[in-house]
Amino acid sequence: MNLVAILIVRRGETGNPSWSRFEVPYEPGQSVLDGLRRIRATEDPTLAIRYSCINANACKECMILLDGKTVYACTARLEPREMGLEPLPNKRLVRDLVTEIAAPDERLKT
Repeated sequence: MNLVAILIVRRGETGNPSWSRFEVPYEPGQSVLDGLRRIRATEDPTLAIRYSCINANACKECMILLDGKTVYACTARLEPREMGLEPLPNKRLVRDLVTEIAAPDERLKT
């Protein structure tokens, strides 16, 4: 029997969210970020995620809500069950799971 992780991802932009359901083959030790990257590579290249894996807890770019708890997608483990993924609620939403990470006074002005 092949196990799957079911990722239910909040999609869209502010004011117009929807939910997408993705089944990802479950393999012990895989991270939620591995699952999201697989979705982008094989199913939906429009899924917006942010990561810059140098060292867990260093870049903080892949922070999301997993079942209502703040986690790093690169260190949270996939599980063979339904897992709800949402953007951080206290940051400005860009799209899907991507939120603004730089403080307003640290952003480049164009």
